[in-house]
Amino acid sequence: MNMVETPDKETDYSVPALARGLSVLGMFNVRTRSLSIQEIAERLGVSTSAVYRILFTLTNMGYLNKHNTQYELGARVVSDGFSYLASRDIVEVAMPHLNELRDRTSLSCHLSIREQTDSLYLYRAFAAQRLSVNIPVGTRIGCHCTAMGRMLLTALDDSQLGALYQHIRLDDYPTPAPRTLPALQALIEGDREKGWVLHRSDYSTAIATSVKDHTGQVSAAINLSGPDAVMDPDGARERFLDLLLECSAKISRDLGYRD
Repeated sequence: MNMVETPDKETDYSVPALARGLSVLGMFNVRTRSLSIQEIAERLGVSTSAVYRILFTLTNMGYLNKHNTQYELGARVVSDGFSYLASRDIVEVAMPHLNELRDRTSLSCHLSIREQTDSLYLYRAFAAQRLSVNIPVGTRIGCHCTAMGRMLLTALDDSQLGALYQHIRLDDYPTPAPRTLPALQALIEGDREKGWVLHRSDYSTAIATSVKDHTGQVSAAINLSGPDAVMDPDGARERFLDLLLECSAKISRDLGYRD
C-alpha cells in the first residue's frame, strides 16, 4: 500500500518571503503609522537589502505607500479586509489634501459630514486673503441649504430622504433652498447624477463634491469657496472644479475607495 509521505515539520510548507511580507503589514497599527526601511529591517532582524524586495512588492501591489523614506499602509489593505485605514480619522486623511488644494487655488476649503439633517463642519483650510470664506469648525448648517450638505444627501435614496425630512419644514428657508420634499428629492437626484454642486450666496460661490469610503458610500463632502470676483472669470470655475474633483479622488483613495 502506497502512502503519501508527510513532512516532519509544518515549517517545510512555509514561504519565508510571504511570512516576512505579512509580518511587515502587521507592524502597522494605530500607534505605528509609518516606518522607515531601516526600522522595518531591524524589527524583522534582517538587512535592509533583504527587506527591500518585499517592500517594493508590497508597494507595487498597493499594500504599502511610500512617502519619501517612510512606508505606511496603503488603500489595498482595506479593500482586502484589514481594518487599519477604516479606523483612521477622516480629518487626518483629508487634511493634507485640503491644505494642498487651498495652496493651489488660494481659496478656502472645508470638510463636513452629515449628522441627521445638518452638515457639520469638521475641518477648514483657510485661505489668508482679504476676501475669504471662513466657516468655523463645529458649525452646523442645514444640508439642503449648502453645496456640501446637498452632496452629503446624495448618499440617501428618495425613501431615505423622505424618512429623514418627514417632520422638517422646508418652506421656512429662503430660495434657492428647496421648499418642498419633492423639490428636495429632485434636486438631490440631479446632484447625484452630476457629482458636484455649485451654490451662490452673499457675493460668494462654493463648489462641493462628495468623498467616498472603502465601501463606496458617501461619507463626507469637501468644497472650495471664494468671492464671486475670483470664481466668475472665464474658465475659473472649470479649473477649480477639476482641482476639487482631483482632491476628492485622492481622499477617497486614501480611505480605501476603489472605483
